Amino acid sequence: MLSREYRLTKNNDFARVAQRGRAAFGREISLKWIRNGLNHSRFGIVVSLKIDKRATVRNKIKRRIRAILKKHLSEFVSGYDFLFLTQPMVKELDYHGMEAVIMKIVEKRGLKR
Repeated sequence: MLSREYRLTKNNDFARVAQRGRAAFGREISLKWIRNGLNHSRFGIVVSLKIDKRATVRNKIKRRIRAILKKHLSEFVSGYDFLFLTQPMVKELDYHGMEAVIMKIVEKRGLKR
């Protein structure tokens, strides 16, 4: 689990990133990011009911993304808020597939150290 300092916790933070952040869209996972003025980056994950009605499925997806973020935390640039938005196709990915998609988006947009 990511420690609290690396997580987006307030609704205002989620809304700010969603409304004003730059975006990169993929079939399975989309990413929005914006500068936060801090010395470290923070992450938020959104898995809506459109993905699956069952909370267990949605929570499994969030756990996998959190594990990926924790594993690659040092590879993300500092000073940004990241918001990962999942699409229905994400259910077809396993852990390694999600990891590849996330790191590809981050690398392609120049958000990797």
